[in-house]
Amino acid sequence: MRPLLGALAVVLRDGHVLLARRERGGVMLWGYPGGHVEWGETALAAAERELQEETGVVARAERYLTNVDALIPGADGAIRQHYLLAAVLCRYLAGEALAADDIAEARWVPFAEVERGALTLHERVADVLRIAREGP
Repeated sequence: MRPLLGALAVVLRDGHVLLARRERGGVMLWGYPGGHVEWGETALAAAERELQEETGVVARAERYLTNVDALIPGADGAIRQHYLLAAVLCRYLAGEALAADDIAEARWVPFAEVERGALTLHERVADVLRIAREGP
């Protein structure tokens, strides 16, 4: 097997970051909206598309921030799935944060809540936020 490519939409607005809550391994975790990159689609375009599909928010992809490896273990502890996720900084244009597609909840979370670990987060969420806030 080979890793699958996914895109994460990192959207900052007025001291908040848009996060989505979804189930992973029986636990509800907060992370960035995103999903699979389709054949012939760039990760930038996938971030825009997945963001709108999952949250209703429209944003313009500006630049790549970093890559995140997501290693998903099976019941036996062996790696069942490997995703390489391209974190993409997106500029908010319009829309409300509403849960759709495969997420349970979407909301604008203050930077401070993410930084102090107030939510149960996917790995690297706070790191990616720090990179996004530092600028190019």
